[in-house]
Amino acid sequence: MRSHALTVVDGADYCANRVPSSHLNTMQRPKTNNFGSFVRAGVKTNVDSARVAVVSITRRSVAETVRTCPRGLYSPRRLASLHRANVHMKTKLETGIISSRHRNTLVAALVVGALSISLQSSAFASSAAVSRDQAKRIHDRLTGTPATDAWLTANAGKDALTVAKTAINPTDTESSGFYNATLKNFAMPWTNRDQTVFAPLNDYVATVIGMVRDDVPFNTLLSADLIYTAGGGTPAYSNKDNNSYQYLEDNNIDMRSATNLMSQKQTAVTGLPAAAVAGIITTRAAAQAFFIAGTNRAMFRFTMLNHLCHDMEQMQETSRAPDRIRQDVSRSPGGDSRGFLNGCIGCHGGMDPMAQAFAYYNFDDTQGMLVYTPGAVQTKYGINSDNFKQGYVTPDDHWNNRWREGPNKALGFSSSVQSSGNGAATLGTELGNSNAFAQCQVEKVFKAVCFRAPGNSADRAAVSSIVSSFKSNNYSLREVFAETAVYCMGDE
Repeated sequence: MRSHALTVVDGADYCANRVPSSHLNTMQRPKTNNFGSFVRAGVKTNVDSARVAVVSITRRSVAETVRTCPRGLYSPRRLASLHRANVHMKTKLETGIISSRHRNTLVAALVVGALSISLQSSAFASSAAVSRDQAKRIHDRLTGTPATDAWLTANAGKDALTVAKTAINPTDTESSGFYNATLKNFAMPWTNRDQTVFAPLNDYVATVIGMVRDDVPFNTLLSADLIYTAGGGTPAYSNKDNNSYQYLEDNNIDMRSATNLMSQKQTAVTGLPAAAVAGIITTRAAAQAFFIAGTNRAMFRFTMLNHLCHDMEQMQETSRAPDRIRQDVSRSPGGDSRGFLNGCIGCHGGMDPMAQAFAYYNFDDTQGMLVYTPGAVQTKYGINSDNFKQGYVTPDDHWNNRWREGPNKALGFSSSVQSSGNGAATLGTELGNSNAFAQCQVEKVFKAVCFRAPGNSADRAAVSSIVSSFKSNNYSLREVFAETAVYCMGDE
């Protein structure tokens, strides 16, 4: 009886891959003189004319792989009984041996399993009804609290995306956990240099919560004239303290309610002129963390890190001109100019022209408030000028994005917005409309909801799809949370 070896690829990876046409309807025998050789098989299916990579089985990973197969003849138990090890004496190649009588049926069963998992992986585009367990998983991951029996009874059997949207709909009585806990913990690390979640609720986090709740286009996060403040009966917003938000947190005020957390113009609440406001960049919490002392480069660095998911080391490239690098950066650190030419210029060549947008901002620690001085560059932009007197002297808040050229253009800056301007809001518009911004938000949501970073080709394909949806849905981050929860809801 002739036998064929069938080799396994990772169950999460094969669903997202397609078999090359050259492999369709072919079966290759492994070469016994080549350790690690294996059979690749491809079949045509009649399910939406899809071409699906065929799963295979190795003895080492049987338990992990076959659980993706459907019930029936080739369920995990039955598949395991078909498998036996054959260790070649010369190569020690371990393969599964399956008779040719079973091969076609097994391949067909595995393809059905692959299609099933692939469809579940993109379930946010599916109308399949969810089980009670899946509904519970979606709810619990989004809200951080157990769903009640009544909620599960009402939502089990609906399509997955509807269930996810219901779980975080602010009108749903069980969605409070999403706003008071999930979103708070999601945004809190962005507001401090330690990137810790263990910090008090503040205007930065409250504004993120409100924008998600109200479906405000999230690409305006870094530029909008917007702030969310506590409703009536609480201490009024103050430019000098955090008491209003501390009250919201201490009293567990439900922030899914628009009367408890209100949308307002930042100019009206803070007294800043329109030219000064830039979304969360000019909230008191952000200013206290990133505009205090220093050179204001911290605001740029943490904005890139938190909202484009790139730190300065990842942005380093030495082809940008050094003419906008400030005087405080030595051109020969330690007496050796190679340190500057091969290191310092890599970050500062792109960063300094953009950080100039913050030239009029400072956080006054004595007053406990953000200070904006239109037309007058903050003295911090001229500190340590003796390091290189021929360096750039900042005259105003005009910025340029030199990363639209060179390797860092891979961040995907939009051609529909300007590549230079004055002030923080126009810079925030440039950053917020980049591909990197959208990708970063989706990856952060994925990690928050799925409890892991995207780790394989199926995950990466899902992230790419959700990024496209994020943009086409007017940058609704609430939609991103819902779609991600569906992707990670698991099997029944």
